[in-house]
Amino acid sequence: MQINMSERPHMCELCGSSFLYASYLNIHMRIHTGEKPYACEVCGSSFSTTSSLNVHMRTHTGEKPFVCAVCGFAFSQSSQLTNHMQTHTGDKPYVCEVCGSAFARKEYLTQHMRTHTGEKPYVCDVCGLKFPRRKDLTIHIRTHTGEKPYNCELCGSAFSTKYQERKHWIACSATFSETSLKAHMQTDIYRCEVCSSVFPSLSRLNIHMRSHTGEKPHSCEVCGAAFALKCHLKVHMRTHTGEKPFACNECGTAFTQKHHLKVHMRTHTGEKPFGCEVCGSSFSQKIQLEIHIRTHTGEKPHICEVCHAAFAQKHHLQLHMRKHTGDTLYQL
Repeated sequence: MQINMSERPHMCELCGSSFLYASYLNIHMRIHTGEKPYACEVCGSSFSTTSSLNVHMRTHTGEKPFVCAVCGFAFSQSSQLTNHMQTHTGDKPYVCEVCGSAFARKEYLTQHMRTHTGEKPYVCDVCGLKFPRRKDLTIHIRTHTGEKPYNCELCGSAFSTKYQERKHWIACSATFSETSLKAHMQTDIYRCEVCSSVFPSLSRLNIHMRSHTGEKPHSCEVCGAAFALKCHLKVHMRTHTGEKPFACNECGTAFTQKHHLKVHMRTHTGEKPFGCEVCGSSFSQKIQLEIHIRTHTGEKPHICEVCHAAFAQKHHLQLHMRKHTGDTLYQL
């Protein structure tokens, strides 16, 4: 049923939008005035409505009330759950006319088109770096401001992106069993002074410290390779013995590590458990997701020591280095 203008008597003089109640118009006007009267007491971020503030607070409390009935993945906003569900239904009605890529939402297609046009409309006022999406710019700005709005609920460490906090939280929580975690929260925390990682015992912390000191007490008697952990040496020895104890029941391919078999099985099952919270893309391996995230953040951690060119992937840096060394891809 069409609503008559008389049913929306409160009109915005700037853009012509009309509202049923004066209070709705007052809230709408903040779009034009930029007023954000509701501030977060934790990090100071401000918002135009109380509902927006309430949603934001979930980044601090970790509350995720919207749960996917298919896979159990939880979200802090209902819109995130709606978008996530399309990863299960496969509904992607928006198709790129250039390369044929399909997307679940129109804004994803708009963002994708910038990979063809090269458009980067969001510019950093500090360093001039440009980004194709506003969210990417927001994350980048934190490299200048030092803002770290995402806190680990286990140890209090702060991070500039939700992805970094989530990655740390998984590593942190994996250190403990479900029962020992509750006990741990009431006891002393063995925290690394270098990276703030936490451990359930002093011995585990001492082993972890080898990642910072470079200590590798376990050496291979065949080739001399050294390792921080005895279990790593055990796995390494299989490169000499040829032992591959973990075999795929589907195709018979064998692997030296159980984890490699687990990843391989996804080529048969099609499982992609690592989902991007930004655009909904999913991946079969964690490292693939980590590399993908850099397309959103603009992060390029692999830097050429000769000309300082930066790359998102180590492989791309290795290819680039051939320009300096003169190496060719294939040796005749």
